[in-house]
Amino acid sequence: MAPYLLLGFFIAGVLHVFVPQNFYRRYLSADNKLAVLWAALLGVPLPLCSCGVIPTAIGLRKEKASKGAVASFLIATPQTGIDSILATFSLMGLGFAIIRPVAALITGVCGGLLVNRLVREDDTMADAASTCQVEHGGRLWRVLKYAYYDMIRDIGLRLVIGLVVAALIQVAVPDEFFLQFGSQPLLQMFVILVIAVPMYICSTGSIPVAAALLMKGLSPGAALVMLMAGPAVNMASILVVNKALGRRFTSIYLLTIVGFAVGFGLLLNASGIELYTAASHEVCCTMASSLPSLYKIVCAVLLTLLITFALMMKFFSKFTNKTLAPDTVVYRVEDMHCSHCEAAVVRAVESVPGVKKAKASSSANTLTVEGSASEEDVRKAVEGIGYTFKGRIDC
Repeated sequence: MAPYLLLGFFIAGVLHVFVPQNFYRRYLSADNKLAVLWAALLGVPLPLCSCGVIPTAIGLRKEKASKGAVASFLIATPQTGIDSILATFSLMGLGFAIIRPVAALITGVCGGLLVNRLVREDDTMADAASTCQVEHGGRLWRVLKYAYYDMIRDIGLRLVIGLVVAALIQVAVPDEFFLQFGSQPLLQMFVILVIAVPMYICSTGSIPVAAALLMKGLSPGAALVMLMAGPAVNMASILVVNKALGRRFTSIYLLTIVGFAVGFGLLLNASGIELYTAASHEVCCTMASSLPSLYKIVCAVLLTLLITFALMMKFFSKFTNKTLAPDTVVYRVEDMHCSHCEAAVVRAVESVPGVKKAKASSSANTLTVEGSASEEDVRKAVEGIGYTFKGRIDC
């Protein structure tokens, strides 16, 4: 997976730096079917996880994006991304690499259309707020920093966990375990949903797990359910969406993801197409008969070093103890999981009158605010984008 991941991260960095925020807002503001389609099309290649997509979607809503477009973006985006599409191809073959983004696109569009029809305009937030983000440094530096530090810091641990879980499945699960469910594909999918929906797993981290389960006899349809429902939703995202966008919106959002995941899984099983046979055979034979090429080894070592560095920086940032300026206050903010969450909180707080500068840390659950803004104003800004504000921390 390493060469494809490194390439995917780089492309994600290019998208992040060179595609401006107002590009998305321009095509999502209309309350029609075309805006819903654009939202899904724009969301599919973006490397946002199920938590990172939420503040982005709420920001789009505050910029007057239609409620259906927001739903389409929320559903389609976390299921896949340019990095996970390439990684899916490397480990599971071309068939899964094609059907995964197509399923995400269709699911997002249908979910958005349902929200447009069933959710009233006043059921979701519509106040204006800025979503601009100021980044420093040249464009190439920002691309590389986002690709090989920010993204890896966000998903590195989950990717490692996914690889370890896949290895454990490969070794510990008997080859015939899933064969006992062979005549009950719905039961397989139900088991996968019970595990995948509450769990926080990124679109890339789900790939080795799904591949390992396929090798142990899981049906292709159930594996697709893992790839769709696992990254698209988790318990934290359900709670935040419910708080920020309303109960009816959340119900449609969740039922669309689960329903279409199962539907596509059943359709794949019924089609009889063996998407994984060639890819799994190639992977197994390569592992058994020959060592990886030097290029793959170099990529794997480089990716390992990048993950190690990013995770060490994230870990040690919890213990950084800097002397605070007289007008600086540290608050506790929960439900931040990645750099996108941090950026969303910083944007919201820096728009508060009196705030000179803000810095958020998802690893330490802290928000450092410099300026004269009151705690109540900071609370409103944080809670307005769906995060949990716990008040001042005494340093």
